[in-house]
Amino acid sequence: MRDLETLQEFLNGAGVDDAVFSLRPDYRAVLLAVDGIVPGPSDPVSDTLLQAAEASAREALGAQPVEDLPHVAAWREAYRSFGAKPQRTRNSLEALLRRAASGLPRVNRLTDLYNAVSVLHQVPLGGEDLAGYAGAARLLRAAGTEAFDTAAGGAEVIEHPDPGEVVWCDDAGVTCRRWNWRQGRRTQLREDTTTALFILDALQPMTDEALDGAADDLAARLAGLGPDVRTARRRIAPAPSFHEGN
Repeated sequence: MRDLETLQEFLNGAGVDDAVFSLRPDYRAVLLAVDGIVPGPSDPVSDTLLQAAEASAREALGAQPVEDLPHVAAWREAYRSFGAKPQRTRNSLEALLRRAASGLPRVNRLTDLYNAVSVLHQVPLGGEDLAGYAGAARLLRAAGTEAFDTAAGGAEVIEHPDPGEVVWCDDAGVTCRRWNWRQGRRTQLREDTTTALFILDALQPMTDEALDGAADDLAARLAGLGPDVRTARRRIAPAPSFHEGN
């Protein structure tokens, strides 16, 4: 069990490199470190929340295609800025919205919860097992030599990001490729996860208020996953002087 101080210390060590802010000066992230989660399968509460997310997605997509939603469009442009093809490697928000029409996956109540919050607030949202981390979480532009553990053809493989690709990593390698596209196996949420890291990613036109509102909703729902859930929180954004210099 991790106390609140330990969770906050982990978040205080997280960071975003200036090279990422140079690419997108409008980028902001809210990180939540959570402990005390009681694991469990999908249940009526998580199913009801996913149904609400599916209905929200249908309404949002009733008048325009998914790629024209403002936040999705912003992320598509961000992917292009470091050489990714968004029609082939979709950000996590777009991928979920595209699945919502036929039904979002039911995985377990923790994964169901954060997928639903992502769709309801139209924000990319990643969830990872904090127990799998080696050192602090950092967002940077890859050298191309970093290790990324994934699976291909049913076998475990080690891949490497493209040079200049935006990746989340820790001391052991890449934890999520292409900003918010694909998470690695080492830190993926599992059926027995009790401590987790959640990352909410925002670009304009999403406001700070909307980003904080999504984080508030996520934190409130996570509190329902056990009697002793503890949550630490940190928002990362470029310093005012960075905006002025760019």
